Amino acid sequence: MEFFENPEFWVAVALLIFIGVMVWYKVHGLIADSLDMRARQIADQLDEARRLREEAQTLLASYERKQRNAAREAEDIISLAREEAERIAADNERKLASLMERRTRQARERIAQTEAQAMRQVRATSADIAIDVARRLIEQTLDEGKRLEMAGKAIADLQKNIH
Repeated sequence: MEFFENPEFWVAVALLIFIGVMVWYKVHGLIADSLDMRARQIADQLDEARRLREEAQTLLASYERKQRNAAREAEDIISLAREEAERIAADNERKLASLMERRTRQARERIAQTEAQAMRQVRATSADIAIDVARRLIEQTLDEGKRLEMAGKAIADLQKNIH
């Protein structure tokens, strides 16, 4: 009975009793079920994580495509805006040149009209001066009879020219 006194014997007996109780109550099944359930949860979480990762990659690719498309559209808009600005600038230059040409032509026409009017005034003033000088000369050099004769002749010529 020496091994009843040996502590290792009692540890072995306690271990066998413990294992027996575990088997009797089917704890190993509960532990296995618990571990299986935990393994299923982990597998489900991994599947969900894979699905979320794939979804995130799909979204990332979609947003990258949208960003590239938006950048291309922005470049197109900028290009169109530049072309439109150049077209407007060229159009404005043509309009300005046309306006300047028209204003220059109008100014030349006004100058020509003013010159013509000035020439008419000079001629009219010259004619008035010549008539006045001729009248004075006639008054000073011709006597009254001669003047009346010339006036009568001018009136007769005028009547001939009118009829």
